[in-house]
Amino acid sequence: MSAPSLLFDAPGPRAQARHRLLTVVGVLIGLGGLALVLWKLNQAGQLDAAMWRRYVLSGDVWTQYLIPGLIKTIEAAAVSIVLALIFGLVFGMGRLSQLAPVRWFCGTVVEFFRAVPVLLMMYFAFQLYTVNNVFGAAFNSFYAVVTGLTLYNGSVIAELVRSGVHSLPKGQREAGWAIGLTPTQTLTSVLLPQAITAMLPSIISQLVVILKDSALGYNIAYLELLRQCQNLATFKGNLIPTLIVLALIYIAINYGLTRIASRVERRLREGKRRIKPVAAASVVPMEETAADEGVENPVVPLR
Repeated sequence: MSAPSLLFDAPGPRAQARHRLLTVVGVLIGLGGLALVLWKLNQAGQLDAAMWRRYVLSGDVWTQYLIPGLIKTIEAAAVSIVLALIFGLVFGMGRLSQLAPVRWFCGTVVEFFRAVPVLLMMYFAFQLYTVNNVFGAAFNSFYAVVTGLTLYNGSVIAELVRSGVHSLPKGQREAGWAIGLTPTQTLTSVLLPQAITAMLPSIISQLVVILKDSALGYNIAYLELLRQCQNLATFKGNLIPTLIVLALIYIAINYGLTRIASRVERRLREGKRRIKPVAAASVVPMEETAADEGVENPVVPLR
C-alpha cells in the first residue's frame, strides 16, 4: 500500500507507468514542435551559415549596432540604479517616520508608483519631456527611461527597506532607546544598517530587474540594445540570428548579476554562522576557582 502524503496518496505502479508514458509523449511533442520550427526557419534561410558569418566577419555589426546598444542599456541601467537606491532609502525611511503626515505621504507615493506599469510611466515621462522639450530631442527618451525605472524600482526598494526594518527583533529598537538615542537616531544608526544587510540579496536581485526592464525603452525610440538589434535585423535581414545573439547577451549579463547576488547572500549567511555563542563549558564556575586557590567558604554571587 502506498504511503499517504499531505494532499494525495503516492502513485502506485500503474500510475507511475502512466506518468512515464505521458512524460515521454510530452517530450516527443516538444521535440517535434522544435524540429518543425527549425525546419521552417531553415526553409526561410534564417539558419544559413551566411547569416551567422555577418556577426563574426562584419565588424560594423558590433561597432555600429551591438556595442553602442549595450552601452546605452548599461548607461540607463546604471543611472536608474543609483537614483532608485536613493529614492528607496529616502522613501523607505519616510515610511518609518514618527511623523504621521510624512509616513502617509511616503506610503502614498510608494504604493502609487508600485501599482503603475513601468512602460506607462516611460510613455508619460517621454510625452512630458518631448512636449516641453525638457532635455532636448537627443536626451528626452533617455531620461524618460530613467524616470520610469527609478520610480518603479525605487518604490520596490523602499518597500524592501521598510519590511527589512520591521523584520528585526523589537529588542533592537528598545536597545537604542535604552542608551539614549532618539527614534530617528535609532532608525539610522541601529535599525537601517541591519535591515539593508539583511535585504541586500533582494536589493541586488531588484537591480537585475532594472537592467532587464531597460529594454522597454525600445517603445519610446531609445537606442538601447533591443532597439539596435531590431535596426540590425531590418538592415541585414537576419532576424532569428539577431534575436538569438540578443538573448545570449542578456543571459550573460543577468547571469553575472545573479551570481553576484548569490555570492553576497552566501557571504552573509556564512558571516552569521561564524558568530557563535560562548560555550557554557568554557565558563569556569567561581566555586571551582576559589577551591583551586585554597579559599575557604567562597562567596557565591546570586544568580
